[in-house]
Amino acid sequence: MAAKGNLFILSAPSGAGKSSLISALLKQESTRPMQVSVSHTTRAPRPGEVDGQHYHFVSVEAFKHQIAQKHFYEWAEVFGNYYGTSALAIDDQLAKGIDVFLDIDWQGAQQVRMKKPDVTTIFISPPSKKELENRLRGRGQDSEAVIAERMAQAQSECSHYQEFDYIIVNDDFTQALQDLTTIVTNQRLKRSQQIENYKLLFTQLLAND
Repeated sequence: MAAKGNLFILSAPSGAGKSSLISALLKQESTRPMQVSVSHTTRAPRPGEVDGQHYHFVSVEAFKHQIAQKHFYEWAEVFGNYYGTSALAIDDQLAKGIDVFLDIDWQGAQQVRMKKPDVTTIFISPPSKKELENRLRGRGQDSEAVIAERMAQAQSECSHYQEFDYIIVNDDFTQALQDLTTIVTNQRLKRSQQIENYKLLFTQLLAND
């Protein structure tokens, strides 16, 4: 039986490059399968979004029922819409030996940590305020008011950096990706993981022939 998968949380302010790092990591060759958790939400699908791929789109009633049944590792209400991470789906993936990545904020990370103390938490930081602002402006999508709001939110996010197990400063993308890959590999090489992976080997090594 293969070792259980590892659960990772990646948090970062908008513009730090978290989504790009996760995408690049999943494209690399790996010794075990990896995937990003698909959250549940009550908001309507946006053009191009596919149910079950981008989000699990559910009704408010269905979401509240799952809250009552304690089916979420974490959930939050944002601008009138609910978002949550299914505990059942995560546990099923981990049991199959899949490493799962949660793309959530520090508040969600706190909720998950209370229920899954063995979760590995990673904070992705921009190299500076100026660079973060440049990245947000470089998107060409937001007004000055929205950029100012995102910068204020980024400062709030960064104030919780000490709550995470690992910190990656995304200045050079290649180095940041290498750091993220190293963290994932490190978790796989922990004793509990290797004991499960090589149970037969150690049984044979310790056998009295």
